[in-house]
Amino acid sequence: MTGDIRWLPAVPEDELWEGDLLDVELDDDQVLLVHLDGGPIKAYQGMCPHQEVLLADGEWNPDTGRLECPGHKWEFDLSTGAGLNPTGCRLFEFPVRVQDGKVEVGVPQDGERHYYRFSTAAD
Repeated sequence: MTGDIRWLPAVPEDELWEGDLLDVELDDDQVLLVHLDGGPIKAYQGMCPHQEVLLADGEWNPDTGRLECPGHKWEFDLSTGAGLNPTGCRLFEFPVRVQDGKVEVGVPQDGERHYYRFSTAAD
């Protein structure tokens, strides 16, 4: 990621337990925070790239790392942000750090909304 980013506090670290996911809004971006089982904290676009349904309302399986969108059952691997069903799509990933007990998300300061859009021929 190039350019300037602004580090914004998202949640206290102790409010995002391992295996949890949360939805937060930062600088007009809907952000999905996930603390992977046995792994790092990740931050992705909070809206599905298909039809902008809130991903935090989907079915999350922390054992497999899969999130299913509640809109049309699209699936994402939250360890990478890659689309599993359908393939070829992906979630925008924000940088994350933990500092002074707070989860902080790096939001690019480029004046853009930070999400990928993807459609299928059947849309």
